[in-house]
Amino acid sequence: MFDKLTERLAGAVEALRGRGRLTEENIGDTLRQVRMALIEADVAVAVVKAFVESVKTRALGAEVQKSLTPGQVFIKILHDELIAVMSAPGEGLSLRAEPPVVVLLAGLQGAGKTTTAAKLGRLLMAEQKKRVLLVSTDIYRPAAITQLERLAAQIGAGFVPVAAGEQPVAIATRALGEARRGVYDVLIVDTAGRLHVDADMMGEVQAIDAAIAPHQRLFIVDGMAGQDAVNAAGAFNAALDLTGIILTKADGDARGGAALSVRQVTGKPILYLGVGEKVEALEVFHAERIASRILGMGDVLSLVEQVQRDVDRDQAAALTKKLAKGKGFDFNDLKDQMLQLEKMGGLDALMDKLPGQLSSAAARASGQFDPKTVKRQIAMINSMTRQERRRPEVIDGSRKRRIANGSGVQVQDVNRLLKQFLQMQKVMKQFSKGGVRGLMRSLGGRLPPAFGP
Repeated sequence: MFDKLTERLAGAVEALRGRGRLTEENIGDTLRQVRMALIEADVAVAVVKAFVESVKTRALGAEVQKSLTPGQVFIKILHDELIAVMSAPGEGLSLRAEPPVVVLLAGLQGAGKTTTAAKLGRLLMAEQKKRVLLVSTDIYRPAAITQLERLAAQIGAGFVPVAAGEQPVAIATRALGEARRGVYDVLIVDTAGRLHVDADMMGEVQAIDAAIAPHQRLFIVDGMAGQDAVNAAGAFNAALDLTGIILTKADGDARGGAALSVRQVTGKPILYLGVGEKVEALEVFHAERIASRILGMGDVLSLVEQVQRDVDRDQAAALTKKLAKGKGFDFNDLKDQMLQLEKMGGLDALMDKLPGQLSSAAARASGQFDPKTVKRQIAMINSMTRQERRRPEVIDGSRKRRIANGSGVQVQDVNRLLKQFLQMQKVMKQFSKGGVRGLMRSLGGRLPPAFGP
């Protein structure tokens, strides 16, 4: 999400290398580059001005420690100020109220409110063991109601059906009654969006707000919408007195300006980031971690948390035990690893959280392991017989043609998969001999061959 901003800021800091200390003269060009980088990232002009002035004041007043270079001091200042701009509690949604806690979602059409309702419900159910009830008041888009019903069934949450001709306020009021009777902990109310801010939309969402008195009023903002999203956030905050913000599509090719502006414009914290299309793709927003990612430091803590949450530990332990006993890595194991990677949002979702050189290496690998490639490779494995999965060496020319036909690919694609598998098999064999140390010693700090450029 912040790739361009990260690149520009890195270039700005590079100009300070070799300087003995920070002065107004030698940071002038750097601050101009920082200002341009933020403007290009669609950060609100007022936020850019305040940010640059604050950085300049701190930089000129900073005592450069003997162990640090001016560039390192400047990065530390940038990091601190980015945290200040995006400052948020880092705790997610507060549910300190008499249940059912009512959560109202509002925003423009296309921001991802309906999927976010399901993501938030799943997160509260999984991490806080809450009973969640979902309802949609978007009578203008019947597909939205159907979509939320399907998502509710997918995550195991309750759902309030909508009767023909029922109006939004009546739907929300009835849903609150059902939440109380059903002893639900949380009621999440999805509201209708519009393509732009208008009086009718604001009037309707304000009427719903007055009828059900929600404990939380969350603005769902499209991270790829740039300055328009920030302006909309200000309008919604004036109408509803928002309590928090969820930034969606943070995994997309966005400039990142919304994340840096929306908190300053509304005065409300960003609570969550939507980082993919799947219902699991919602994570708590931590300003300090996002600041580290923007400055190319990575976000290892979030990566560790994601691995702990999404990786099947029993499956991983079984594979480790299998390798330790000297049993070979086969196509069944490779398929399991690919499915785990898909579950975590793919390699792109992970590499964004890696620091510096590791992120660059993963970026080179991501072209080879994009979602479409992974799906094709899983299809090829599914087209193999049990014997072929366990003993790939039996796959000859005729078997390759059968596998290719069964999975809708070319024979050369099967050859490529077999080559990558053999490379990965060697890596796993090295791992079984020397564990992590043996593996890293054999790789010399590089990525495994199957995942390298």
